[in-house]
Amino acid sequence: MAQRDYYEVLGVSRSASEDEIKKAFRKAAVKHHPDKEGGDEAKFKEINEAYEVLKDKQKRQRYDQFGHAGVGGANGGGFSGNPFEGFGGAQGVQFDFGGGFGDIFSQFFGGAQAEGNGPRRGRDVETSVTLSFEEAVFGVEKTINLTLEDECEHCDGSGAEPGHGHKTCPDCQGAGQQTRVMNSIFGQIQQAVTCQTCRGRGKVPEKDCSVCGGKGTKRQSRDIKIKIPAGIDDGATIRLRERGEAVQGGAKGDLYVHVRVKPHKKFTREGNIILSFEHVSMVDAALGTEIDVDTVDGKVRMKVPAGTQNGTDFKLSGHGVPNLRTESRGPHIVGIVVDIPTKLSKKQKELLEELRKSEKRGIFS
Repeated sequence: MAQRDYYEVLGVSRSASEDEIKKAFRKAAVKHHPDKEGGDEAKFKEINEAYEVLKDKQKRQRYDQFGHAGVGGANGGGFSGNPFEGFGGAQGVQFDFGGGFGDIFSQFFGGAQAEGNGPRRGRDVETSVTLSFEEAVFGVEKTINLTLEDECEHCDGSGAEPGHGHKTCPDCQGAGQQTRVMNSIFGQIQQAVTCQTCRGRGKVPEKDCSVCGGKGTKRQSRDIKIKIPAGIDDGATIRLRERGEAVQGGAKGDLYVHVRVKPHKKFTREGNIILSFEHVSMVDAALGTEIDVDTVDGKVRMKVPAGTQNGTDFKLSGHGVPNLRTESRGPHIVGIVVDIPTKLSKKQKELLEELRKSEKRGIFS
C-alpha cells in the first residue's frame, strides 16, 4: 500500500514553516490520539511518522528531494546516497566489463582482498540494542552477547603454543613482504605484497597454538556491558573503541551499537520534551479541577484552571528528557482533551438547557 504524502498527513503545504508544522502536528495528534474517544491509533502513528521527518531540516530536505525513499519510508531503510544502490547489492556496485578488464585491475591493485604491510586493526562490528522509553530517558546498563573473533586465551594472542617462542619467517626472511611479478598488457609489473605465511609480521610461531592453529584469535562468545547514557534517542549509535574483533599483531576493531527505542503507549518525544494528553470532563474544564498526570517520574498533581479549552498545553518543568551534555531535563508538555458527553440523562439535559438559556440572557458575558 502506497504511503501518503507527509505534508498531506499533517494538512500543511510544502512551503509550511517549522511553527506551522508543529501546530498542525499538535492539532492532529489531539484529534486522533488513541486515548481519546473516537481516536485512531493507525492515524496517530502516521501523524507521528510524518512529524518526525518534517520537523528535522535534513530529513525534510531529503524527503522533498527523494520522497519516502530518502528517509526510509518506501524501502524500510534510510537513503544511502548511492545512486547505483540496487544494481550491485547492498554492499556496493559490481560491474562486469568483459574482455579481462577485471583481471587487469586486479593485477594493478592486487585484487579486492589485497592487504597493506601486515594487519594493523581488527574488523569493526555492528550490533543493536532495544530500550524501553524509560530506559532511554534515565539511562541503563545493558549486557549483550556477541560471537566474534577474539584473542585466543590459550596463547594470549601470540599464536604460539605456550612454552614456545617465535622464529623468523622462512618465506619473507622477516621482511613481512614478498615481491610478486605479474604479466600485463604493459609488460611485467613488480608489486610488494603481504607475506601470506606470516601475514606481514615477519615472524612465525616455533609451534602453532593447539587451540587457534597459530592465528592468535578464535571465534568465541563474549558478554559485553554497555552503559547507555540518560537522554539517548532512537537511532543513535554508541561507539565502543577496541571492542570489536581482534587480529594478531594489531589493535582490535571498534564496536558500533545502534540504539532502538520502543514507542511508549502514552508518551511521545520531541527532542528533550515529552508530550502526553490527559482527559478532563466538560464540567471540570469549565469550573477548574486538579488531576493526576502520568510522567516518567510517576504521577504529578496538576491544576487545570477554570475555562480551560480543548487542546490547551500545560508545562511540567523538569519532567522531560535529560540533555546528553548538560544533564538538565526538558519539560513534560500535557495537552488537555476536553471530553464532550455523547449520552445525557434527562436531568443533565435539563441542566444544560438551563445553562444555554442563561448564556442567551447574557449572564456569562
